[in-house]
Amino acid sequence: MENIITISIGLGLCVSLLFSEILGIAAGGMVVPGYIALFMDNPVVIMTTTLVSLLTYFTVNSLSAFMIIYGRRRTVLMILFGFMFGWVTRALVFIPVAGQVIDITIVGYIIPGLIAIWMDRQGILETVTALITSSTIVRLILILLFGRGISL
Repeated sequence: MENIITISIGLGLCVSLLFSEILGIAAGGMVVPGYIALFMDNPVVIMTTTLVSLLTYFTVNSLSAFMIIYGRRRTVLMILFGFMFGWVTRALVFIPVAGQVIDITIVGYIIPGLIAIWMDRQGILETVTALITSSTIVRLILILLFGRGISL
């Protein structure tokens, strides 16, 4: 399993670099597509991660109406709020489905903050579409390398 994670992150770095150099858009951070690709068999996790990223983005933007938030401070706040909202999501959000309780989780601890940073820099639509496209490319390469049974 560690081998798949390592290869996925490496492929994500390569695909992110290509997107950045060829298309001029970032896929939510250099390592993000590799991590998201590993969870593409669980769309609820990806949607939750995206929602936490959006919550992070809107929270920091709302705070910037009252505080001076630029540069390094903005980056740190995005990662910090992404971490906190992700932690709360992991700790408190459960969905009852057919008599079972499903634990809602997100991808990683800093991934939502990294996505929020790029939503802030280049726009929400651009970031989300680049992230979905690049993660799908990474997932397809992983399927070619390891077969369909890729899961964490």
